Amino acid sequence: MHIILFIILFFISANSFSQVLTPPAELNEIGIEERLGDRIPGDISFFNEQGEVVTMSDLLSNGKPLIVTPIYFECPMLCNLILNGVTYGLRDLNWQIGDQFEVVTFSIDPDETPELARENKESYLRLLGKPEAADGWHFLTADEENITRMTDALGFNFKWSDEAQEFLHGSAIMFVSPQGVITRYLYGIDYSELSLRNALFDAADGRIGATFERVLLYCFTFDPNSRSYVPNAMRIMKVGGLITMTFLGIFLGLLWFRKKV
Repeated sequence: MHIILFIILFFISANSFSQVLTPPAELNEIGIEERLGDRIPGDISFFNEQGEVVTMSDLLSNGKPLIVTPIYFECPMLCNLILNGVTYGLRDLNWQIGDQFEVVTFSIDPDETPELARENKESYLRLLGKPEAADGWHFLTADEENITRMTDALGFNFKWSDEAQEFLHGSAIMFVSPQGVITRYLYGIDYSELSLRNALFDAADGRIGATFERVLLYCFTFDPNSRSYVPNAMRIMKVGGLITMTFLGIFLGLLWFRKKV
């Protein structure tokens, strides 16, 4: 009798445990489908902080790479963590928003307003500590059709949850070339200065950064498994060999010059 009772309790417990571990079905509908190499349509339109209509073509008209952050402003937690992580990474970056690159933060909630976008922009510019970045960091809203077009182009899948009363979505930022091509995805809520620099360098196709920075960034490569930038041993050896040969050439040249004198 005890054995039978134990078996019944075991299966009840196992079934309950399985239900706890099984994620809600709606989570299967969210996540990121990378669209690397795809071009974002230039006619997707948004409202800027002043309520003016701007398109993707307008945002790319300055010929600079973009960091794109899909969020919504009244998100209870995750979006704040994403934007905080981006802000802290940008704060350490020597390159200036608006000079070498621009940032596009857009809401996935069609009910959010330009006024709300403006309030969030002011808050994050204070956190960034660089008021001069205002012209290069765009906080945007849009209607449902354009939100859908933009998120589809980015592969950013999200869903409204009636139970949680919030949007369910992944945590990622995207990098877009001056031609509107998606070049990189970075995941999580912590975006290091090095990762941002490398991803921007890739997005700009090597057109930003001083010569020394370009050499430094050449020594790193994107690892799709860890989804981060890691040292590339072969490139480091090439750069090290070039530096060694350069110094050796200078040393031998000085010796030859001294003998001639």
